[in-house]
Amino acid sequence: MVSDRPASYAIEKQRASRDLIGHGRYTPQIQWPGGARVAVSLVINYEAGSENSFAAGDPTQEGIGEFAMPINPANPAVRDLITESTFEYESRAGIWRLARLLDEFNIKSTFYACGMALKLNPAVGEYIAEAGHEPCSHGWRWEELWRLTEEQEREHLHLAIDAIRETCGTRPVGWFSRGAASERTRRLLVEEGGFLYDSDAYNDDLPYTTNVLGKQHLVLPYSFAFNDMRFVFPGFSDPMSFANYLTMAFDDLWEEGATHPKMMSIGLHPRWVGQPGRTRALRIFIEHTLKKGGAWFAPRKDIAKWWLEQTGAASGKLLTQTGVGMPHS
Repeated sequence: MVSDRPASYAIEKQRASRDLIGHGRYTPQIQWPGGARVAVSLVINYEAGSENSFAAGDPTQEGIGEFAMPINPANPAVRDLITESTFEYESRAGIWRLARLLDEFNIKSTFYACGMALKLNPAVGEYIAEAGHEPCSHGWRWEELWRLTEEQEREHLHLAIDAIRETCGTRPVGWFSRGAASERTRRLLVEEGGFLYDSDAYNDDLPYTTNVLGKQHLVLPYSFAFNDMRFVFPGFSDPMSFANYLTMAFDDLWEEGATHPKMMSIGLHPRWVGQPGRTRALRIFIEHTLKKGGAWFAPRKDIAKWWLEQTGAASGKLLTQTGVGMPHS
């Protein structure tokens, strides 16, 4: 359909609702702790038991297990025991294999944790607290928020906070939605008042602030590129493909980080990368970064706090606004 509005209308609408420029040529000149070139965020997505399933009384069931398709598409009313079992692997075995790896290298991670998943397996919350990892809210359930009403989304937001506080001993200060957030999610987070950041964006290599309800709200972009979900979707055919991609990406960011420090977010799911062989790929990446040097492995809340302090965003005086920065050549 051809619009009868002037050509400038679409441009102005885009400018009002999206930021296609970001930091641009002038990247804030921050310094990560210890002079690191790359802040590496290992993110453990813990969702087991919070996914849609007939077992939970849901009208639909999850279609993304080890295969990105329903097991019985001819009869969707049949309970998908294979996909349910895949999620059970996450909570029974995969999570503890990843925990042992993190403990071995003394790496503090962020857990994108669904409140219901932690309630179903409180031992995971106990581990997060004891090991010093960050619990970040991944919602009450592994659900698509844009399917909810505003009242339901607000209720689920508070259910998630309460569940994480109960199982981990502390409330979450970060938020990450499944897939796309709703258009109101960020506003609800700011209204709640206890969140330091959200990661509902995939549009940058560095954190940035955005204005929400007249306040500067911090966004730590996430990544679908550096993500083990591509073992299920087209992407990684074997563990070494994952290891090689992560190490090559780190090396690129490491070189850029000599003058413009960067951030690397790596998405991990215990039901996928927690499988033997795939965990080995993650080990190869960690060993590569430690040997090369210049990596700061940190929970996302620590990256958020450091960014706010270094850029002056906490005081509202951003480096990019005061002209302190260096252009990419």
